[in-house]
Amino acid sequence: MQLAGAQLTFTSALMGNDVATFPDYPAEIRAPKGTPGGVSAYQVHFAGTDVATPGDEADTLVAMNPAALKTNLAAVRPHGTIIVDEDAFDERGLRLAGYESNPLEDGSLEGYEVIRVPITRLTKEAVVPAGVGRREAERNRNFFALGLVDWLYGRSLEPTRAFIAQRFKGAAAEAARLALEAGWHFGETAEAMRRSYHVPPAPLPPGRYRNITGNEGIALGLITAARLSGKNLFYAAYPITPASDILHHLSRRRPHGVRTFQAEDEIAGVCACIGAAFGGEMAATATSGPGLALKAEGLGLAVMLEVPMLVIDVQRAGPSTGMPTKPEQSDLFMALFGRPGEAPLPVMAPAGPGDCFATVLEAWRIATRLMTPVLILSDAFVANGAEPWRVPEIDELAPIPIHHPRPEEVEERFEPYARDELLSRPWAVPGVPGLMHRIGGLEKEDRTGAISYDPDNHQHMVAVRARKVANAARLYPPLAVDGPERGEVLVLGWGGTAGASHEAVRRVRERGCRVAHLQLRHLNPLPGDLGDVLERYRTIIIPELNTGQLAFVIRAHYGVTPVTISKVRGRPFRADELAAVIEHHARKGEAA
Repeated sequence: MQLAGAQLTFTSALMGNDVATFPDYPAEIRAPKGTPGGVSAYQVHFAGTDVATPGDEADTLVAMNPAALKTNLAAVRPHGTIIVDEDAFDERGLRLAGYESNPLEDGSLEGYEVIRVPITRLTKEAVVPAGVGRREAERNRNFFALGLVDWLYGRSLEPTRAFIAQRFKGAAAEAARLALEAGWHFGETAEAMRRSYHVPPAPLPPGRYRNITGNEGIALGLITAARLSGKNLFYAAYPITPASDILHHLSRRRPHGVRTFQAEDEIAGVCACIGAAFGGEMAATATSGPGLALKAEGLGLAVMLEVPMLVIDVQRAGPSTGMPTKPEQSDLFMALFGRPGEAPLPVMAPAGPGDCFATVLEAWRIATRLMTPVLILSDAFVANGAEPWRVPEIDELAPIPIHHPRPEEVEERFEPYARDELLSRPWAVPGVPGLMHRIGGLEKEDRTGAISYDPDNHQHMVAVRARKVANAARLYPPLAVDGPERGEVLVLGWGGTAGASHEAVRRVRERGCRVAHLQLRHLNPLPGDLGDVLERYRTIIIPELNTGQLAFVIRAHYGVTPVTISKVRGRPFRADELAAVIEHHARKGEAA
């Protein structure tokens, strides 16, 4: 199902549609087949207009078995279309799904357009010329379903044909192609398929586009940032859902100056990055919540050493193992406060798959300009979701200048903890004559870097490191509020809530309410002009996939009490649930 959904997304993007997706799959490698817990789903929203979310309700549900129908029926709009593989609705399938009667027969699906297709049988018949076995034949049911949906919505088969030819070989490739084409032909000829739809291209700004997921955006951003700064990229990580795809993407980019290291654990991953950063290269690592906890001591060391590196946390539902494949935004407190001692560092969050690329570039600029680790908070929704992304031209990307001190620049003796106007120390590459200096987790003496237990020096160095991180706000662009510059309601979000917030605000505006929207990329330090923005609105609404972590931070910093829309169900926000709360407060403010 993930493969079929990804191909439908890719094809729609190639046809010029705007696209947003929500892959939803179980955590188990071999989930219990036929049960609701084993259902793998892929929601695709494509249109000839601007698309901000995967959609609140589905127009069409393809249910490959009773469990898929039971799990996803609530997501289908009234009078929507449900295509089922009727071959799967046998006694065993109904029992595994927990049905007491067959929903195709008992009238429970009245109000929907139900199209019963013997997908399993037709797939087996279609792939006979390929000469594959029964089990291999059944594996191509997804291609039959994809071909049927391609016909229903006027999608071209060519991108998937090309994918099959590249991905599969021999009889497997032939069987997949035959199943795909059989699904299309069934749609063309079957009386049950009474109509098809045409979805025109979206009016996207001119340029070259590709389909991109958040994890792909991070990988491309890391490679590009290394090139823009004249560095090789060293990436060390321990596999963990949902961050592992970043390692997979980068491991195939060795010709582009990328070196990847699959560490034996999370601690080794972050420590290897510290070594690479000390050695003068671009270093990055990625993990999820449980791994970030293990990296905390290493991050404290990186803060003490003051070396530039990037740490990406692709958040998932927790705590502990939690729900590894489900989205959540519950690591903000850990990113801000989850290290021993006074160990501040900049924290940023991309607003969507395409924004991951730009966020990585900015994070690396900040890391190298201030000589500090920077933490990027992605999440499973952003990481796995996909959207069209305009590939930037090379001349649109400004270089990231990096200077390493040279021996001739040292007048008397090298001072590794001397400071510039932003309190950044020099990045001396080890092995350069005359630039020898100490490293380690013990407190450093100001300027010299010698080990120091002097209380006044420690007080000074703690304050300097904090002021240096605070100086990151001087590097931010001014905040850009979408909507009225002042008024009743400001929707303030961060990370993957951007699409749902944008769509919800648009709907409320169409109903006559004056509502503004601001999505924060910079979470620590907060933007210097944020306080002025907040003062211009009577009500601040913060939607979060946690129990109110950003709201807590905003209340602590600015003394305002936001309205929190909290959700921790392992699913992203729907635009309609946000719009209802936003409109309520907008109307209440107008009445007052």
